[in-house]
Amino acid sequence: MSEKNREGKRTARERLAVEREKQKTVDRRRRTLIVGASVVCVLALAAVIGVVAANAGKDDGSEEAGPVVAPSGALGKDSLAIPVGKENAKSTLTVWEDFRCPACKSFELAYRPTLHELTESGQLKIEYHLVTLIDGNMGGTGSRNSANAAACAQDVGKFTEYHDVLFDNQPQETDDAFADKGKLLELAGKVDGLDTPAFRSCVEDGTHNSWVGKSQEAFQKGRFPGTPTVLLGDKNIYQDRTMTPAKLKEMVQKADQGEKADQGQKTDQGR
Repeated sequence: MSEKNREGKRTARERLAVEREKQKTVDRRRRTLIVGASVVCVLALAAVIGVVAANAGKDDGSEEAGPVVAPSGALGKDSLAIPVGKENAKSTLTVWEDFRCPACKSFELAYRPTLHELTESGQLKIEYHLVTLIDGNMGGTGSRNSANAAACAQDVGKFTEYHDVLFDNQPQETDDAFADKGKLLELAGKVDGLDTPAFRSCVEDGTHNSWVGKSQEAFQKGRFPGTPTVLLGDKNIYQDRTMTPAKLKEMVQKADQGEKADQGQKTDQGR
């Protein structure tokens, strides 16, 4: 083999070696890019999962959960009931209701005069539980915001008056007007002495929002059929289609008179 031919073969081998090194470099770079891209995708997916998990269970427009602050005078398990009437009344009516609920408004308007009469006379105590059923069904925050505002009214001893104003001015079920805190403050002007800086701050800050959330949780755990749920003892009188304000009044008065009769018999026996 001539020197020229040997030189040509050596040069060809060298070129091939150089090309192989170039290809190895390209392959290493490609593997690096693939691994890097995979890491970025994994991190991005983890970030998305984190955001989804962080927002799971929150309603649109909901505020971050804060401490559970019960309104003044609330009683019962976890202080979830707002009482109206005298503590020693013989009969207790437990009401679960939503300020956006049309059926709740119908019940309140039909029974309001009787309920006021019986609570003011000391014959009946009502325990109100405020829930957010319509927010869950229709979307929005009007149930929660109005319930919080009613709890704020309870703080200053104006619950009953404001409770009635809210039902008197209830919007259509699909209209989330009570989500507007300005509207709730405007309605407070219809109750003498309610529109104060303290009340405004309570409404605007959502002071009792988490408390309202706890009440809704209790409603769900109770497996009640809907709102309103109106219990006299263990009986849901709202489901009793024969029930009327007059019949409820008669039942409460009989219970009250029965207690007085029992007390009279004990007095006679002690003589």
